[in-house]
Amino acid sequence: MAHDEMSKTQGLGSEELAFEEALARLEEVVRRLESGDVTLEESLRLFEEGVRLSRLCAARLDAAEGRMRALVEEADGTIKAVPFEELPGAASS
Repeated sequence: MAHDEMSKTQGLGSEELAFEEALARLEEVVRRLESGDVTLEESLRLFEEGVRLSRLCAARLDAAEGRMRALVEEADGTIKAVPFEELPGAASS
């Protein structure tokens, strides 16, 4: 990815990147770092970006897991969808 393309991606707030976009960018960062064709300064910048993207992906996966767990079984055996925010122990935003 060209430097100006990377700048555009970095300029996006984390909340603006979809999981798939963040993962694709993370994979690109890893490829660039593994290539060995970047300067030390660029490697550090890419590493920092990779850490941010990794944390974003982990948070998105945690949120998806929470949404899936929001389906709970009722006493009569029926399945009921419960908003994640209403689950016991759900973190409020």
